[in-house]
Amino acid sequence: MSKAILLSGSPNAEGNTVQVLRECAKTIEANGVETEVISLAGMKLHDAMDFTSDDDGFDAVIAKIKEADGLIVGGPVYWGTVRAQLMTALQRIAMASMQQGNFLSRMVGGPIAIARRGGSTTSIQEMMMFYLANDMIVPGSTYWNIVFGQTAGQALQDEEGMNTIRRFGENIAFLIQKIKG
Repeated sequence: MSKAILLSGSPNAEGNTVQVLRECAKTIEANGVETEVISLAGMKLHDAMDFTSDDDGFDAVIAKIKEADGLIVGGPVYWGTVRAQLMTALQRIAMASMQQGNFLSRMVGGPIAIARRGGSTTSIQEMMMFYLANDMIVPGSTYWNIVFGQTAGQALQDEEGMNTIRRFGENIAFLIQKIKG
């Protein structure tokens, strides 16, 4: 069965970002693609260019992504952009892909930004660079993949944002199934 990984860049294991990704995962699964939500909360990632560091456990996440057909990244927006830890993760994934046969090439996916208010479109653009530079296929939705909420649970109350994310999930599943035949 095809599978999509949904990666949360939030430091909050049960915050808005994970909650939004879980809802997206439900839609993807309802459309015939298996999912797994992975959280970076509590992980201490080493920089992509730090070749001397001890194993931080992230290689296991990369291995799961390598075997998947889709990758969605949820980025919480702080101070007008996504967290540095998430960008470190994306750079690590990109480096691994380049070193391991470009496994991201033609993988389906896209970013989701979760913000209290400002910085959501800037964050989407920042994360999109990862997808475009790695030859990935990014479907659209009914609007930009942004959801608004401050305290845990508020994002799920953003009806327009969540409808956008659900449609995005449908499109992810649709494309994965078309590509995988």
